Amino acid sequence: MAWRDGRASGKRLLLFMASIVLGIAAVVAIQSFSENLKDNIGLQSKALMGADYLIDTNQPPNEKVLAIIDSLGGADGRAVSFASMALFPKNGNTKLVSVKGIEGGYPFYGELETVPKNAARSYQELNGALVDATLMLQFGIQKGDSIKLGKSVFPVMGKLLSAPGSNGIMASVAPLVVVPYKSIKATELIQTGSRVGYDFYFVAKPNQDLEALNTKVDPLLDAENADLDTHTSTGQRLGRRYENFGKFLNLVAFIALLLGCVGIASSVHIYIKEKLLSVAVLKCLGATRKQTFLIYLIQIAGMGFLGGLMGTLAGLLLQQSFPLFLQDFLPFEVQITISPQPIVIGMLLGVLMSVLFALLPLLRTWYVSPLQVLRIQENGSLNSKKADILVMFGIMTFILGFSFWLLQNWKYALSFVLGILVVFSVLGGLATIFMKMVKKYFPSSWGFTARQSLLNLFRPNNQTMVLILAIGVGTFLISTLYFSKDILLAKTSLEATAQTPNLILLDVQTEQKQDVAHSITKSGLPLINNIPIITMRVQNLKGRPVNDIRLDSTFTINRWILNHEFRVTYRDSLVASETTDTGVWPAKINEAGIIPISISDNIARDAEVGIGDRIQFNVQGVLMQTEVAHIRSVDWGRMQINFSILFPSGVLENAPQFHVLTTNAPDEKTSAKLQRTLVKQFPTVSVLDLRQVITLVEDILDKISWVINFMAFFSILTGIIVLIGSVRTSKYQRIKESVLLRTLGGRSKQILQITALEYLYLGILGSGIGIILSLVSSQLLAMFVFKTAFMPSLVPFLVVLPGITGLVLLIGLLNSRSVIQSPPLEVLRKEAGGG
Repeated sequence: MAWRDGRASGKRLLLFMASIVLGIAAVVAIQSFSENLKDNIGLQSKALMGADYLIDTNQPPNEKVLAIIDSLGGADGRAVSFASMALFPKNGNTKLVSVKGIEGGYPFYGELETVPKNAARSYQELNGALVDATLMLQFGIQKGDSIKLGKSVFPVMGKLLSAPGSNGIMASVAPLVVVPYKSIKATELIQTGSRVGYDFYFVAKPNQDLEALNTKVDPLLDAENADLDTHTSTGQRLGRRYENFGKFLNLVAFIALLLGCVGIASSVHIYIKEKLLSVAVLKCLGATRKQTFLIYLIQIAGMGFLGGLMGTLAGLLLQQSFPLFLQDFLPFEVQITISPQPIVIGMLLGVLMSVLFALLPLLRTWYVSPLQVLRIQENGSLNSKKADILVMFGIMTFILGFSFWLLQNWKYALSFVLGILVVFSVLGGLATIFMKMVKKYFPSSWGFTARQSLLNLFRPNNQTMVLILAIGVGTFLISTLYFSKDILLAKTSLEATAQTPNLILLDVQTEQKQDVAHSITKSGLPLINNIPIITMRVQNLKGRPVNDIRLDSTFTINRWILNHEFRVTYRDSLVASETTDTGVWPAKINEAGIIPISISDNIARDAEVGIGDRIQFNVQGVLMQTEVAHIRSVDWGRMQINFSILFPSGVLENAPQFHVLTTNAPDEKTSAKLQRTLVKQFPTVSVLDLRQVITLVEDILDKISWVINFMAFFSILTGIIVLIGSVRTSKYQRIKESVLLRTLGGRSKQILQITALEYLYLGILGSGIGIILSLVSSQLLAMFVFKTAFMPSLVPFLVVLPGITGLVLLIGLLNSRSVIQSPPLEVLRKEAGGG
């Protein structure tokens, strides 16, 4: 019976099925790609590091670190890395690059991919350089040309295509240049304040337990401001970094699936309503409740199975495109394979979600009375409230459980479900209020077509609720994502004023400060900032030595506070990105000579300190006792130099320090000219062009927003499928209305106008509510997450609102065309024949 009845209603069931195909396709595609990514990271973790494990430190290794390295058999390879300006004598161009000096056989896994291939081996013997291929193309550099780093000139041995751990995003800011380790000292680029990384690479011994090694050695290295990383732990960190982005995309895809399920619930509601008479007849012939219920349950489950199968196949095809637009974010090439887990998930989701969301309307078949054959009523069967509550509880439990499976965090899963409930409730509530308001304040004085279009919004079998939900949630997603992108770009953009720095000069030594400043002003540019920076570490925190705290397992202080080398400055005022939380700045030095300091709120939180607490710093060998006198919030997202710790003036002026100078270049030509001048005169000074960084941020946000909007598009597309399915399902109801209207003298043009106005109302209402909800959510994001002002863009109002409204109108008219074109006599014959 399920097969026979389903075959007669095949077209309708196909449209029901299409409601969930897109959502499942999105979930399967992302799940499958995430599994592939995890497998690739696991397989390539050694190639990503280039070794089995490494010891790294951002200062020259002391005797204890060297002793630990020797106890492990000595390093098989080592490297030193830092940022510096490079000069190409061929054309005078300059560029901030990432310099890496290598010694030994590194990389031991993977390879330095170069053109020509032998350059990866010959550069060490010939004291040459491997230069990033894109950088060489940008500046027209060929093999045999030279590159100047500091006071040394290296011949370019070849193009560097890839290296362990490198990716396209980092190469955009500071492309990689590889030179021999032994040649670094001659460049004289490592100066006071230089950010330098020292890496010692190891190849594991046969059957060596890297996890046990990490557990034993890493705490010893932490005490010496060094660290041990294994290839497995590095791979896990890398995996978590991309896993969070994947989880977010999964939620977007899951929302598309939920929309499809809402469409199923609505479509099945109308479909079952038309089948109630058949159910009553079957019961008159002796069919049991269970039999009649199972007939339609099997139909829906079969539809879900086919939908899951089709969605799974579509998702596996869709994931093939992911590496094309995510490759720049990945330090390796992803090999796509078919993983069984997403396939099983897709199939199960298709059946479970279809059945769960169809249960409420399906329960009506259980409570249909055989007398329904004789006594036709609009509300002929009423469900048991207890059964309805159980079904709703099952749906919410499943959504919460699936959300937890995606996020692996009950707090986030519950927040997501509550957020979905709020959005759906607001949309559903407003739709209900809208229908009641139209009914209560019906404009009787309007023309016939306008009145009839409004009547359709609250007539039996109306589509108002489901379409507003589908259109509203899809619009809400796309608009929120667009507004969020605007917030992020606004935080990174530079104000177009001559006093806003867009060039930052790093690692300026004290003896160079005056000459560098003179070079800037001589070029006709303003010297905006001259910021002194002193490096220091925490020696004693609230009366306890740092080493004691490290060994105390009961302490909850964040470990980075204990190991970090802080870069601090001194001044008696706050800047635009800082606001006072508690305390007063500048503070006065107390009688005991304890130095007052200002710390950022994140330092106060992670170090668990407040006003009046003492912190002792080791300022390059000199111990300095300080007291927290001021706590401030810092907007780290602003493109300017910010500090977590401030000292008052008159304390650190004679401490070993370096400087950061800033200026504003009005255009790229002026910026390039100044950079060439500075690199020639001061090769150890690095110049960061903020415009390049902002361009990079914009490119990253564009790529991420493209991916997110692509997934959000599934929600809109699902809404469209729901729309088509709802129109098709209520087709016969429309035909009856058409016959009545035509019998009463209505023309096709009038019926077309009625349909057009109805879908125009639905499109405007659904997309309008979605955009308003996105404004509210974006304001909350700006206040509590990004902590910045929110200036909404007009694009969602000018593009999304009319675009989606027009789409809804077009699809509504196309799907109603057959209703309008059906001759009344043909319809009457079909009705008489039971068709």
